[in-house]
Amino acid sequence: MRDISMERVNATRQEILDTVKCASLTHEQKVAALANKAISMMEVLDVPAGLDELMHQPIETKCICDLVEGNAPLRPRYIIPDYAKFMKEGSEFLQLDPPKDLFEALNSLLIFYKHVPSVTNFPVYVGALDELLEPFIDDVDEETAKKLLKLFMIHMDRTILDSFSHANVGPKATKAGRLLLEVEGELEHAVPNLTMKYDENITPDDFALAGVRAALKSAKPSFANHAMFREELTDGYVIASCYNGLRLGGGSYTLCRMILGNIAKRSENLKDFQENQLPYVMETMAAYMDERIRFEVEESGFFENNFLAKEGFIRRDLFTAMFGMVGLAECVNILMEKEGKTGRFGHSEEADALGVTIMEQIDAFNQVHVNPYCEATGGHFLLHAQVGISEDIDITPGTRIPIGEEPEELIDHLKNCAKYHRYFPSGTGDIFPIDVTVHRNPEFVLDIIKGAFREKLRYLSFYSSDSDVIRITGYLVKRSEIEKLEKGQAVLQDTTALGMGAKQNGKILQRKVR
Repeated sequence: MRDISMERVNATRQEILDTVKCASLTHEQKVAALANKAISMMEVLDVPAGLDELMHQPIETKCICDLVEGNAPLRPRYIIPDYAKFMKEGSEFLQLDPPKDLFEALNSLLIFYKHVPSVTNFPVYVGALDELLEPFIDDVDEETAKKLLKLFMIHMDRTILDSFSHANVGPKATKAGRLLLEVEGELEHAVPNLTMKYDENITPDDFALAGVRAALKSAKPSFANHAMFREELTDGYVIASCYNGLRLGGGSYTLCRMILGNIAKRSENLKDFQENQLPYVMETMAAYMDERIRFEVEESGFFENNFLAKEGFIRRDLFTAMFGMVGLAECVNILMEKEGKTGRFGHSEEADALGVTIMEQIDAFNQVHVNPYCEATGGHFLLHAQVGISEDIDITPGTRIPIGEEPEELIDHLKNCAKYHRYFPSGTGDIFPIDVTVHRNPEFVLDIIKGAFREKLRYLSFYSSDSDVIRITGYLVKRSEIEKLEKGQAVLQDTTALGMGAKQNGKILQRKVR
């Protein structure tokens, strides 16, 4: 255990007091923030030399970010319970028998959600809701079923106070899925997030169009390339949290990210970046992740003691970890400038080729690095294009083109996306605000999805340019809630604060409308 300087202790004490007094935080948000402060005081990990230099720095210079996981990991970051097993068997710990009708199914799920931890303290995955509820959907008439589903979704929106919570529908059409899409389009809620697993050989057009119509009203569902994900992660994959592909019954121990643009700033030139700076940062972050995982598995006691593992709703050997990155665009642009070249990411074949070269180097490192507890993915981490955080300034999420620099033509934008999506089985995606006139022609959006997925794009999100619910990066927030928070009013979901930061720092309201 390392000593903590009194300066850091006093700074943390002041942060705790500020949290207690904060007028714009709800009681629940204060409790969660205070718990995170307590964990941050612990120093139980044997971290690699050089981590402080790379991580505990201002956002303008830090190269590694632990994304608020704390210094004493008490549970995996993302947990993906097998809800189908729960529906079939019930839970001894929760004293619940298998549900026998739609009323019991919805009630049981809502109880279960209260007991699924994560980095946010809320479940990051709430299930393939159409598949889970389809066996019960004809227990009542359609009008009653829809009313029950609406109450179910309202309950989630009011009690899962974080929009990193995620549900799935598809790829097969179901009555439950159709009703859920109708309900989501009517409610226009930020929680839960929602993805449609789409495969044009499986998903009927009318079901996909129901998803498009809901998305134009409520910014969800997003659309995942089902064939691509299942090839990499097997049929037992889910989309959780932002847009993370993970194994059902498992999850991710941890997610750390490299800020590639800041690594480029440290580099004298491209050669220094490729031979010295990038390898050093990758090795340090991987060693840090290894230590976090070791503590979770060997010391935290989570997998021995939590009912999710004891009753088989999760299995440790289905977990992996996520090796994240942001700022490829800034990285490429800085390195091009240091090489005396003018091309920019998203607008130059040479710049885009450099981006691919950087991703190949990161991918090659990940394929060599082995962690013994990541059996779910062959002993390797999964690469992840991280969506960004509220404090990011001039740091573009993942491999996206910076807002304000999008290509004029949508096809050119999609071609750029296609160069990079293949590297990220655990998540990447691009977002396209759509002009309100598309409400009259949702087939236009479906044609984009079909064409993009044929070209191996992984994940696409759309929302109407006049929608109150907007997709910030990988999560959803209401514009109206951001406005309340900007006035100093408390709001229900803590992700609204992240959305406000992204609005102020990330120009998310200035995306090019298609």
